[in-house]
Amino acid sequence: MDVLVTGACGYIGSALLPLLGADERVDRVVVLDDLSTGSPRALLGTLDGDMDFRQGDVREYGDVESAMRGVDRVVHLAAITGAASTHDRRDETFAVNYEGTENVLTAAGKLGIDHVVFASSCNVYGRATSTDIDESVDPDPINPYAESKLASETLLADYCEEFDMTGTALRMATNFGFSPGVRFNLVVNYFVFRALTGRPLTVYGDGSNWRPFVHVEDAARAYAGAVLSPEDWSEPVYNVGSSEHNYRIAEIADIVAEEVAPVDVTYLEDEHPGPSYHANFDRLATTGFEPTWTLRDGVRDLAAQFTTTDQ
Repeated sequence: MDVLVTGACGYIGSALLPLLGADERVDRVVVLDDLSTGSPRALLGTLDGDMDFRQGDVREYGDVESAMRGVDRVVHLAAITGAASTHDRRDETFAVNYEGTENVLTAAGKLGIDHVVFASSCNVYGRATSTDIDESVDPDPINPYAESKLASETLLADYCEEFDMTGTALRMATNFGFSPGVRFNLVVNYFVFRALTGRPLTVYGDGSNWRPFVHVEDAARAYAGAVLSPEDWSEPVYNVGSSEHNYRIAEIADIVAEEVAPVDVTYLEDEHPGPSYHANFDRLATTGFEPTWTLRDGVRDLAAQFTTTDQ
Protein backbone atom coordinates (compact mmCIF):
# COMPACT_ATOMS: atom_id res chain seq x y z
CA MET A 1 0.00 0.00 0.00
CA ASP A 2 0.96 3.67 -0.36
CA VAL A 3 0.62 5.85 2.75
CA LEU A 4 0.44 9.64 3.09
CA VAL A 5 1.68 11.18 6.35
CA THR A 6 0.89 14.85 6.92
CA GLY A 7 3.15 16.72 9.32
CA ALA A 8 5.66 13.89 9.08
CA CYS A 9 8.69 16.12 9.77
CA GLY A 10 7.51 16.77 13.33
CA TYR A 11 8.05 14.99 16.62
CA ILE A 12 6.00 11.82 16.10
CA GLY A 13 6.35 11.80 12.32
CA SER A 14 10.13 11.63 12.53
CA ALA A 15 9.77 8.40 14.54
CA LEU A 16 6.96 7.05 12.33
CA LEU A 17 8.63 7.40 8.92
CA PRO A 18 11.35 4.78 9.56
CA LEU A 19 8.70 2.31 10.76
CA LEU A 20 6.60 2.72 7.63
CA GLY A 21 9.65 2.68 5.36
CA ALA A 22 10.83 -0.63 6.82
CA ASP A 23 7.44 -2.36 6.69
CA GLU A 24 7.05 -4.81 3.81
CA ARG A 25 3.38 -3.91 3.48
CA VAL A 26 4.29 -0.36 2.45
CA ASP A 27 5.36 0.35 -1.13
CA ARG A 28 5.64 4.13 -0.86
CA VAL A 29 5.36 6.84 1.79
CA VAL A 30 4.31 10.35 0.78
CA VAL A 31 5.27 13.13 3.19
CA LEU A 32 3.32 16.41 3.26
CA ASP A 33 4.85 19.08 5.49
CA ASP A 34 5.17 22.86 5.26
CA LEU A 35 8.38 22.80 7.40
CA SER A 36 7.07 25.66 9.52
CA THR A 37 7.83 23.75 12.72
CA GLY A 38 9.22 20.43 11.49
CA SER A 39 12.68 20.01 10.05
CA PRO A 40 14.13 18.17 7.04
CA ARG A 41 16.25 16.40 9.66
CA ALA A 42 13.29 14.07 10.10
CA LEU A 43 13.90 12.77 6.59
CA LEU A 44 17.56 11.84 7.10
CA GLY A 45 18.07 8.26 5.95
CA THR A 46 14.60 8.00 4.40
CA LEU A 47 14.79 9.83 1.09
CA ASP A 48 15.10 6.92 -1.30
CA GLY A 49 12.86 5.73 -4.11
CA ASP A 50 10.12 4.75 -1.66
CA MET A 51 9.83 8.16 0.01
CA ASP A 52 8.15 11.10 -1.71
CA PHE A 53 8.42 14.53 -0.05
CA ARG A 54 5.92 17.27 -0.85
CA GLN A 55 6.24 20.69 0.76
CA GLY A 56 2.75 22.00 1.32
CA ASP A 57 0.24 23.35 3.81
CA VAL A 58 -2.86 21.44 4.96
CA ARG A 59 -4.72 24.76 4.89
CA GLU A 60 -4.31 24.74 1.09
CA TYR A 61 -6.70 22.18 -0.36
CA GLY A 62 -4.72 21.90 -3.59
CA ASP A 63 -1.57 20.91 -1.68
CA VAL A 64 -3.50 18.21 0.16
CA GLU A 65 -5.23 16.70 -2.86
CA SER A 66 -2.04 16.73 -4.92
CA ALA A 67 -0.11 14.86 -2.22
CA MET A 68 -2.93 12.38 -1.65
CA ARG A 69 -3.36 11.27 -5.26
CA GLY A 70 -2.46 7.61 -5.67
CA VAL A 71 -2.21 6.72 -1.98
CA ASP A 72 -4.37 4.18 -0.16
CA ARG A 73 -4.27 5.34 3.47
CA VAL A 74 -3.51 8.49 5.44
CA VAL A 75 -1.98 9.36 8.81
CA HIS A 76 -2.92 12.96 9.59
CA LEU A 77 -0.44 14.40 12.09
CA ALA A 78 -0.16 18.00 10.84
CA ALA A 79 -1.30 20.38 13.57
CA ILE A 80 -0.47 23.30 15.78
CA THR A 81 0.60 21.77 19.08
CA GLY A 82 1.56 23.16 22.46
CA ALA A 83 -1.89 23.37 24.02
CA ALA A 84 -1.14 26.21 26.45
CA SER A 85 0.15 28.47 23.68
CA THR A 86 -3.05 28.19 21.65
CA HIS A 87 -5.03 30.45 23.98
CA ASP A 88 -3.32 33.37 22.23
CA ARG A 89 -3.78 32.06 18.68
CA ARG A 90 -7.22 30.51 18.54
CA ASP A 91 -7.98 31.44 14.93
CA GLU A 92 -4.69 30.07 13.64
CA THR A 93 -5.14 26.89 15.66
CA PHE A 94 -8.57 26.21 14.19
CA ALA A 95 -7.38 27.11 10.68
CA VAL A 96 -4.65 24.47 10.84
CA ASN A 97 -6.14 21.85 13.13
CA TYR A 98 -9.79 21.92 12.10
CA GLU A 99 -9.91 23.40 8.60
CA GLY A 100 -6.75 21.52 7.66
CA THR A 101 -8.37 18.29 8.82
CA GLU A 102 -11.46 19.13 6.79
CA ASN A 103 -9.24 19.48 3.71
CA VAL A 104 -7.62 16.13 4.39
CA LEU A 105 -10.98 14.40 4.82
CA THR A 106 -12.53 16.10 1.79
CA ALA A 107 -9.65 14.93 -0.39
CA ALA A 108 -9.81 11.45 1.16
CA GLY A 109 -13.50 11.19 0.31
CA LYS A 110 -13.01 12.47 -3.22
CA LEU A 111 -10.06 10.17 -3.96
CA GLY A 112 -11.48 7.01 -2.39
CA ILE A 113 -8.99 6.62 0.45
CA ASP A 114 -9.46 3.37 2.40
CA HIS A 115 -8.60 4.50 5.90
CA VAL A 116 -7.61 7.68 7.78
CA VAL A 117 -5.81 7.76 11.13
CA PHE A 118 -6.19 11.09 12.91
CA ALA A 119 -3.90 12.48 15.61
CA SER A 120 -6.09 13.50 18.52
CA SER A 121 -5.14 13.96 22.17
CA CYS A 122 -6.15 13.00 25.69
CA ASN A 123 -6.04 16.76 26.26
CA VAL A 124 -9.68 16.77 25.12
CA TYR A 125 -10.68 15.49 28.58
CA GLY A 126 -9.76 18.82 30.20
CA ARG A 127 -9.78 18.80 33.99
CA ALA A 128 -11.63 15.57 34.71
CA THR A 129 -12.24 14.47 38.30
CA SER A 130 -12.36 10.76 37.50
CA THR A 131 -9.17 8.70 37.77
CA ASP A 132 -10.40 6.16 35.24
CA ILE A 133 -11.15 8.13 32.07
CA ASP A 134 -11.99 5.89 29.15
CA GLU A 135 -13.29 6.75 25.71
CA SER A 136 -16.92 6.79 26.91
CA VAL A 137 -16.29 9.83 29.14
CA ASP A 138 -17.61 13.09 27.68
CA PRO A 139 -14.63 15.31 26.81
CA ASP A 140 -14.42 18.80 28.28
CA PRO A 141 -11.66 20.67 26.41
CA ILE A 142 -10.30 23.78 28.11
CA ASN A 143 -7.98 25.19 25.43
CA PRO A 144 -8.27 25.85 21.67
CA TYR A 145 -5.92 23.00 20.85
CA ALA A 146 -8.16 20.45 22.56
CA GLU A 147 -11.31 22.07 21.17
CA SER A 148 -9.97 21.81 17.62
CA LYS A 149 -8.99 18.19 18.11
CA LEU A 150 -12.39 17.20 19.47
CA ALA A 151 -14.20 19.03 16.66
CA SER A 152 -11.98 17.25 14.15
CA GLU A 153 -12.89 13.88 15.63
CA THR A 154 -16.53 14.68 14.81
CA LEU A 155 -15.50 15.61 11.27
CA LEU A 156 -13.73 12.28 10.90
CA ALA A 157 -16.81 10.34 11.98
CA ASP A 158 -19.05 12.33 9.65
CA TYR A 159 -16.82 11.92 6.62
CA CYS A 160 -16.34 8.20 7.24
CA GLU A 161 -20.10 7.74 7.22
CA GLU A 162 -20.62 9.91 4.15
CA PHE A 163 -17.86 8.41 2.03
CA ASP A 164 -17.94 4.81 3.28
CA MET A 165 -14.34 4.84 4.47
CA THR A 166 -12.95 3.91 7.86
CA GLY A 167 -11.18 6.16 10.31
CA THR A 168 -9.59 6.04 13.74
CA ALA A 169 -8.73 8.90 16.10
CA LEU A 170 -5.84 8.26 18.47
CA ARG A 171 -6.11 10.29 21.65
CA MET A 172 -2.46 10.42 22.58
CA ALA A 173 -1.14 10.67 26.09
CA THR A 174 1.50 13.36 26.53
CA ASN A 175 4.57 12.35 24.54
CA PHE A 176 8.10 12.27 25.86
CA GLY A 177 11.49 10.98 24.78
CA PHE A 178 13.90 11.38 21.91
CA SER A 179 13.13 11.41 18.21
CA PRO A 180 14.84 13.34 15.39
CA GLY A 181 12.07 15.95 15.66
CA VAL A 182 12.15 16.11 19.46
CA ARG A 183 10.09 18.90 21.06
CA PHE A 184 10.94 20.73 24.27
CA ASN A 185 7.58 22.35 24.96
CA LEU A 186 6.51 19.06 26.55
CA VAL A 187 6.87 18.68 30.29
CA VAL A 188 9.17 15.63 30.55
CA ASN A 189 11.54 16.74 27.80
CA TYR A 190 11.67 20.29 29.11
CA PHE A 191 12.35 19.13 32.66
CA VAL A 192 15.20 16.90 31.46
CA PHE A 193 16.80 19.81 29.59
CA ARG A 194 16.52 22.12 32.59
CA ALA A 195 17.96 19.52 34.94
CA LEU A 196 20.93 18.94 32.62
CA THR A 197 21.61 22.67 32.48
CA GLY A 198 21.40 23.14 36.25
CA ARG A 199 18.21 25.13 36.34
CA PRO A 200 15.26 24.62 38.69
CA LEU A 201 12.11 22.88 37.53
CA THR A 202 9.03 25.07 37.58
CA VAL A 203 5.67 23.45 38.29
CA TYR A 204 2.46 25.42 37.80
CA GLY A 205 0.02 24.90 40.64
CA ASP A 206 0.78 22.42 43.41
CA GLY A 207 1.81 19.60 41.05
CA SER A 208 -1.17 17.42 41.89
CA ASN A 209 -2.69 17.45 38.38
CA TRP A 210 -2.60 14.14 36.50
CA ARG A 211 -1.26 13.37 33.03
CA PRO A 212 -0.75 10.06 31.21
CA PHE A 213 2.49 9.71 29.25
CA VAL A 214 3.69 7.70 26.26
CA HIS A 215 7.12 7.58 24.65
CA VAL A 216 7.29 9.04 21.16
CA GLU A 217 8.52 5.73 19.71
CA ASP A 218 5.52 3.93 21.20
CA ALA A 219 3.26 6.65 19.81
CA ALA A 220 4.77 6.07 16.36
CA ARG A 221 4.19 2.33 16.71
CA ALA A 222 0.54 2.99 17.50
CA TYR A 223 0.09 5.10 14.37
CA ALA A 224 1.82 2.47 12.26
CA GLY A 225 -0.39 -0.25 13.68
CA ALA A 226 -3.57 1.73 13.22
CA VAL A 227 -2.88 2.62 9.58
CA LEU A 228 -1.45 -0.74 8.49
CA SER A 229 -3.82 -3.03 10.40
CA PRO A 230 -7.12 -1.14 10.68
CA GLU A 231 -8.99 -4.39 11.25
CA ASP A 232 -7.30 -4.55 14.67
CA TRP A 233 -8.09 -0.88 15.40
CA SER A 234 -11.78 -0.95 14.57
CA GLU A 235 -13.07 1.49 17.21
CA PRO A 236 -13.50 5.13 16.20
CA VAL A 237 -11.40 6.44 19.13
CA TYR A 238 -8.59 5.05 21.27
CA ASN A 239 -6.73 6.48 24.24
CA VAL A 240 -3.06 5.71 23.57
CA GLY A 241 -0.70 5.29 26.50
CA SER A 242 -0.36 3.07 29.54
CA SER A 243 -2.34 2.94 32.77
CA GLU A 244 0.95 2.54 34.66
CA HIS A 245 2.14 5.83 33.22
CA ASN A 246 -0.45 8.16 34.73
CA TYR A 247 1.63 10.53 36.84
CA ARG A 248 1.11 13.67 38.84
CA ILE A 249 3.29 16.50 37.54
CA ALA A 250 5.05 16.68 40.91
CA GLU A 251 6.06 13.03 40.44
CA ILE A 252 7.55 13.84 37.03
CA ALA A 253 9.72 16.52 38.62
CA ASP A 254 10.91 14.04 41.27
CA ILE A 255 11.71 11.36 38.68
CA VAL A 256 13.75 13.78 36.57
CA ALA A 257 15.64 14.94 39.66
CA GLU A 258 16.39 11.32 40.57
CA GLU A 259 17.36 10.10 37.09
CA VAL A 260 19.14 13.13 35.62
CA ALA A 261 20.54 15.44 38.28
CA PRO A 262 19.58 16.81 41.69
CA VAL A 263 17.61 19.97 41.02
CA ASP A 264 15.39 22.36 42.89
CA VAL A 265 11.67 22.27 42.16
CA THR A 266 9.70 25.52 42.35
CA TYR A 267 5.92 25.44 42.69
CA LEU A 268 3.97 28.44 41.41
CA GLU A 269 0.72 27.72 43.20
CA ASP A 270 -0.99 30.87 41.93
CA GLU A 271 -0.49 29.81 38.30
CA HIS A 272 -3.14 27.74 36.49
CA PRO A 273 -1.81 24.16 36.16
CA GLY A 274 -3.69 23.35 32.96
CA PRO A 275 -5.55 20.12 32.20
CA SER A 276 -5.65 17.18 34.59
CA TYR A 277 -6.74 13.72 33.48
CA HIS A 278 -5.98 10.15 34.59
CA ALA A 279 -6.71 7.95 31.59
CA ASN A 280 -7.78 4.34 31.11
CA PHE A 281 -6.26 2.33 28.25
CA ASP A 282 -8.25 -0.92 28.36
CA ARG A 283 -9.64 -0.37 24.85
CA LEU A 284 -6.11 0.03 23.49
CA ALA A 285 -5.17 -3.37 24.91
CA THR A 286 -7.78 -5.06 22.71
CA THR A 287 -5.70 -4.14 19.64
CA GLY A 288 -2.74 -6.14 20.94
CA PHE A 289 -0.68 -2.97 21.30
CA GLU A 290 1.49 -2.48 24.39
CA PRO A 291 3.88 0.40 25.08
CA THR A 292 7.49 -0.71 25.52
CA TRP A 293 9.14 2.34 27.10
CA THR A 294 8.92 3.27 30.77
CA LEU A 295 9.06 6.91 31.73
CA ARG A 296 12.30 6.45 33.65
CA ASP A 297 13.96 4.69 30.70
CA GLY A 298 12.84 7.49 28.39
CA VAL A 299 14.18 10.15 30.75
CA ARG A 300 17.56 8.41 30.98
CA ASP A 301 17.72 7.94 27.20
CA LEU A 302 16.91 11.58 26.49
CA ALA A 303 19.57 12.72 28.95
CA ALA A 304 22.07 10.42 27.23
CA GLN A 305 21.25 12.04 23.86
CA PHE A 306 22.52 15.33 25.29
CA THR A 307 25.65 13.89 26.82
CA THR A 308 26.79 11.21 24.34
CA THR A 309 29.01 12.36 21.48
CA ASP A 310 28.44 9.28 19.29
CA GLN A 311 25.31 10.48 17.50
